[in-house]
Amino acid sequence: MQIRTVSSTESVDETRLAEVLANPGFGKYFTDHMLRIEWTPDAGWHDARIEPYGPLSLDPATAVLHYAQETFEGMKAYRHEDGSIWSFRPEENAARMVRSNHRLALPALDVPDFVQAVDALVTVDQRWVPDPAGEKSLYIRPFMFASEAFLGVRPAQHVTFMVIASPAGAYFKGGIKPVTLWLTEEYTRAGRGGMGAAKTGGNYASSLIAQQEATSQGCDQVVFLDGQEGKYIEELGGMNMYFVYDDGHIVTPDSDTILEGITRASIIELAGKLGHQVEERKITIDEWRDGVASGRIAEIFACGTAAVVTPVGALKWAGGEIPAAHVSGEVTMEIRNALVDVQYGRSEDMFGWMHRIV
Repeated sequence: MQIRTVSSTESVDETRLAEVLANPGFGKYFTDHMLRIEWTPDAGWHDARIEPYGPLSLDPATAVLHYAQETFEGMKAYRHEDGSIWSFRPEENAARMVRSNHRLALPALDVPDFVQAVDALVTVDQRWVPDPAGEKSLYIRPFMFASEAFLGVRPAQHVTFMVIASPAGAYFKGGIKPVTLWLTEEYTRAGRGGMGAAKTGGNYASSLIAQQEATSQGCDQVVFLDGQEGKYIEELGGMNMYFVYDDGHIVTPDSDTILEGITRASIIELAGKLGHQVEERKITIDEWRDGVASGRIAEIFACGTAAVVTPVGALKWAGGEIPAAHVSGEVTMEIRNALVDVQYGRSEDMFGWMHRIV
């Protein structure tokens, strides 16, 4: 794929950039450039270019604004101690976007082209990748949307793929602390045949009211149950879940309506390498409650691109509460440290997960 570059004439100066990278937060600042590729049925993917970061000009009838035909990905670039820059399993993000696009009736961007596009933007804006101290990274957001201007319920005939990037600080400030969860009994995340396995904005929009409910109850995140029987654990608003049992084996919920997290899949492989049997199966809210009460469930954690791995504390709902599991979280931290060490180049990449960009 040929990608042309139009360099920004208003790039952030080095002094200001140093200030930003010292305390980037999350999703607050954006790099000097963005990548854009267009698609039409006749021309296919074309006009790939890197251009100065800036606002988009959209017709009021742009299809995505009315019919939510959109997908996205979340990934990171990591600077290693030798100054090189790497991404983590980018081909898996690319493959998941292909699956999401199929569900949303969007065109597929081939895996090599996706990886090339991400690499190209990171290379141009490589000075925005923070030093690894404090688990800083460059968060990368590839996304695709229906950009044709029309009103009518059909797949768009003009689609735009873009990549933007934002420096990110450590998810946990002041140390890793367990998150408190709220169990929503009114709202479900997805149903059979729906978009639960697709990474699309609508799934996140539908979770916001439940997240508001969680926040109002003093909780950090919301837990969703399955939409059919209302008893099986699915996932959080933006993270997958794991349950560590007292014999060291680990269970993660299995469902065709949850997002196939790349961190989730990586933990399955990594935990096995560390000597933990990992089982994908349905797990009920009753098993969670009874397992914690008996001590059979020793640890619970959640995972995702932003937080990597976070321990889970108490679970609350309108009628009661399940306290935090009893054990200190040794398995949780073992897995977290092992994964982060691979991402930042501090340990051997036994699985070939890391992809060098620069």
